[in-house]
Amino acid sequence: MTWNPVPRPVIRTLLRRSAVLYARHGWNVLAGASLAGDKFDCGTTSCPTINCHPVHDDLGAQLRPTADPDLIATWWYRSPYTVLLPTGLGFDVIEVPAYLGALAARILGEHGPRCPISVSPSGRWMLFVAEGEPLRPELDRQLDIVRHGKGSWVPAPPSRYPSGRVRWEVSPGTVGWALPGSYPVQNALVDALQLVAPRQAA
Repeated sequence: MTWNPVPRPVIRTLLRRSAVLYARHGWNVLAGASLAGDKFDCGTTSCPTINCHPVHDDLGAQLRPTADPDLIATWWYRSPYTVLLPTGLGFDVIEVPAYLGALAARILGEHGPRCPISVSPSGRWMLFVAEGEPLRPELDRQLDIVRHGKGSWVPAPPSRYPSGRVRWEVSPGTVGWALPGSYPVQNALVDALQLVAPRQAA
């Protein structure tokens, strides 16, 4: 059977709808470079970056994050931009490896507040929490755990990478677009670390 890729206009429409949806719920959005084959193209011929990155305007300045649905819609009429969510502007994101994210999500589902969780094509889990709190020392010592705060961003579903799409494991809609405090989620991650530590030491 022949595989037919999704037409570019359809991809652009899906990305635009998602970007506008995030904005309508008060989440700031950034336009990211579009996936073109196995690299990202921001439309600037002199840009040396082939990985995912924010789009710049005609003067070379990065587009400002916005939660204006109308402005966001005009951006995505131009190109199937990657949907980026800037962090530190309403929420932070704690990025963890898949084994830790899945275990923490289970702990949160049983004993704590649920939070939106996205998963990258490479298997990294992104836990969305209220902004401002630093990582607990137990997490900060882990090289594979990253807190995205002010000045950073994460790709949002249904953005595409060469290896696949970003997806929601727990969508914002299923938790009423509510964001839990950072520390209850961090506590679940610490509990998950303690559960896997004996296995890793064995």
